[in-house]
Amino acid sequence: MKTIKSTFVIALILCFTFNVSQAQKMYNVHQDNVNPSMLMEYEKVAKEFNEACVKHNFQGQWLTATMDDFRYLYVSPMENFAELDKPLFADMAKAMGDKFGEMFERFDKCYDSHGNYIIVLDEKLSYMPDGISQTQEGQDYRNYYFIHYTPQNAKKLKEGMKAVKDMFASKGSKNYYRIYKTGFGNPSSYYMVAMSSKNAIDAATKEKANQELLGPERFETFNKVMNYASKMEEMTGEIRRDLSYSPK
Repeated sequence: MKTIKSTFVIALILCFTFNVSQAQKMYNVHQDNVNPSMLMEYEKVAKEFNEACVKHNFQGQWLTATMDDFRYLYVSPMENFAELDKPLFADMAKAMGDKFGEMFERFDKCYDSHGNYIIVLDEKLSYMPDGISQTQEGQDYRNYYFIHYTPQNAKKLKEGMKAVKDMFASKGSKNYYRIYKTGFGNPSSYYMVAMSSKNAIDAATKEKANQELLGPERFETFNKVMNYASKMEEMTGEIRRDLSYSPK
C-alpha cells in the first residue's frame, strides 16, 4: 500500500510538472497571515530581515505583496521543483549566528499561521497586450479577484476565462490583468486575477471606463465564468517594494 501511495504521489507531481511546462511560469509563495495586533512589530522585523539579506547579499529574490486582510505574500520565481529542496538561508544563518534564529522567533509571534504553496502564471488567459509583467512602474496598487471552482467545473470555467479575455481584446480594453492559478501545495482550486493601478481612485476610474466600453453585453460573457465558480472573493492590496528583495 505504501509503495502504491508513493507511486501515485510521484505520478501526480510529474503530471503537474508537465502541465506547468505548458502554462509558463511557476512561483513559490510564502504567506504570513499576520495578526492585526502585531502588524507594527511584523513590519519592523520584516524590514530588519530585508536589511540583513542586503547586508549578506543573500542569493535569492522575491516580490512582496500585501492584502487588506493582513496577508503578506513573498513571491519567488521557480524553475523546477528541485529548488524546494535547497537550504536557502543556510549560509546567511551561519553568518548571523543566534541573531538569525532570534529574528524568526520574533516573526513567529506575529501570526498564528503561515505556509508555502505554488501558483502558476497563465499567460494564455492573462490580458496584457503590451507584454506580461508582474510590476508596472507607478502602479503598485492591486485589485485581486479569487475565482474558486470545483474539479468538475474546471474545463467550463477555463473556457469562460478565455471568453472574457477575447471580449477585452476585441473591444481594445485598457483594463489589463494577469491570471494565476493554484498549483502544488494548494488544497483547493482557484484562479487569481491581478489588476494594477496607481491607487484606489485610478482603479475605480479604469473600471468605470471599462464597463462603458464593454457595454451591457458584458454580463453574458461574465456569466460564462460566474456560472461555474463555487466562490468569488475580492481583495485589494499593494506591492511592497521596500520588503521585496533581489541580490546585487
